[in-house]
Amino acid sequence: MGIAHLRCLLFYILIMNNFIYFSLGISLLIWLFLLIFWGNFWLCNQKINSTKNDICQDNISVCVIIPARNEAELLPISLKSILEQEFAGKLRVILVDDQSTDNTGNIARNLAQNLGLNDRFEVINSQELPSGWTGKLWALNQGINYASNYNPDYILLTDADIKHHKTNLQELIYKAKNKQLELVSLMVLLRCESFWERFLIPAFVFFFQKLYPFPWVNNVNKKMAAAAGGCILIKTETLQKIGGIEVLKDALIDDCTLGQKVKFHTEKNTPIWLGLSEKTCSLREYNSLDTIWDMVARTAFTQLNYSPVLLVGTLIGMSLIYLAAPVSLILGFWLQNYIIIRLSLAIWLLMSLSYFPTIKLYKISPFWSFSLPLIALLYNLMTIDSALRHYQGKGGYWKGRVYSN
Repeated sequence: MGIAHLRCLLFYILIMNNFIYFSLGISLLIWLFLLIFWGNFWLCNQKINSTKNDICQDNISVCVIIPARNEAELLPISLKSILEQEFAGKLRVILVDDQSTDNTGNIARNLAQNLGLNDRFEVINSQELPSGWTGKLWALNQGINYASNYNPDYILLTDADIKHHKTNLQELIYKAKNKQLELVSLMVLLRCESFWERFLIPAFVFFFQKLYPFPWVNNVNKKMAAAAGGCILIKTETLQKIGGIEVLKDALIDDCTLGQKVKFHTEKNTPIWLGLSEKTCSLREYNSLDTIWDMVARTAFTQLNYSPVLLVGTLIGMSLIYLAAPVSLILGFWLQNYIIIRLSLAIWLLMSLSYFPTIKLYKISPFWSFSLPLIALLYNLMTIDSALRHYQGKGGYWKGRVYSN
């Protein structure tokens, strides 16, 4: 090798080393900021109180609204769980059959009859979907309007694939009354049984908490608000004050939008609460990569407000945060640079430690906490696909409907 070639090689190695140091330095600073200053999102310490409470619920009335589109398979478990709640107050469950083709409505009626709980249950049929509405919100709107006949104190919005713990409603009411909250929402336990669920689902919850740190959502002095659509208890009066569900009608990310509308509907922030449940869970199966991919791609670009600039920024940010360490580790071994190796391992350990509480919540092997870089790569690809679907007019596809914006 000539001197000129040697100089070029040394220059190339120097440039690569400097670029790696720069990337790792930025990644390390970001992780230290996230762990120390970003609302302790990673601790998973915002959980619903599961202890018995002493608040009298006899005079409290709740209407539960369940939008259901082709959910006949899950209703024998999910609907039964909400009908059999241990709740001393007045409970009315309204299932909105959103033009199902699998006999959802009749199966729900028969279930309530067999349980002897017809007195607290009824089914209404959804009308044709108007322009400007999403299917779920249109169903919820009709259910809420129907519930006005009962003038409930609270409305519980929940999905047809949620299995509620028997004391879930009483715990939600206790939380709302004890802390004087106008909205209480639970991120229910998502199904985590198959390989792909264990690999990708806890990370979905981790990323959601990072995007909306729960302690900041629950701090009335913070400009952070969100909710989880599977389980939202809201005061009826508050829902009316914000303009009803109609104010969300063009929102695909309707749950977080609702949280924002409630928290900021007055000059002084309104107290809301978002937390994790260890007992109420989703029955929705994600047994393949395709099903999880579709779930994320359906709304990922929506979270970015359909902005190409935010898309590029997100991809760069995700790469620096999650991919810089493992890529640099490989390059460190290739360059035989032990400083890069040690720094890469330290950053990877930091991200693994931050992910561990979520792994613990889902009761899976701690070794899954080290998979975050590969998971982030897949989520990056899902986000890119979400943008492509949007520009192809296929964004927001859900249960036979496509929502273009």
